[in-house]
Amino acid sequence: MFREVARKNQRLENSDIVRILNNEKRGVLSVIGENGYPYGIPMNYWYDESNGYIYFHSGKKGHKTDAINSDNKVSFCVYDEGFRKDGDWALNISSVIAFGRIGVVEDRERAIEVFRCLSLKFTSDVGYIESEIEKFAEATLCLELRPEHITGKIVNES
Repeated sequence: MFREVARKNQRLENSDIVRILNNEKRGVLSVIGENGYPYGIPMNYWYDESNGYIYFHSGKKGHKTDAINSDNKVSFCVYDEGFRKDGDWALNISSVIAFGRIGVVEDRERAIEVFRCLSLKFTSDVGYIESEIEKFAEATLCLELRPEHITGKIVNES
């Protein structure tokens, strides 16, 4: 059903996939948009290593939300800053793509916990985080991506 990485020597180990999902802050969530066109949105996220799910915060209305309500199949792509080998101009980029289904977290306590964890990726100011949650949590959806297939690879730009 899902394709594997074509060049096996470029495939990332699971530990590298987890490292990228834990360390990076943003990726592109792609949904099936209106009239079947793909719609990709840069998104902040939090990866919960305990269950393997990827979480996002979102407004309750808009193109993304409409698309998800119409078809919950999505993909999410994350990539790192890359690195250059000494004396080489080409960048080496590691990327992860997760395919799965996305839905709204209905349990508000869990959603608040996710909002806290996601926010901690950006700031350690707990007072600020709690203030933002107090102000905006009720107007915010917590989305949960349950991956069905994840691949990772490293590519040299040369």
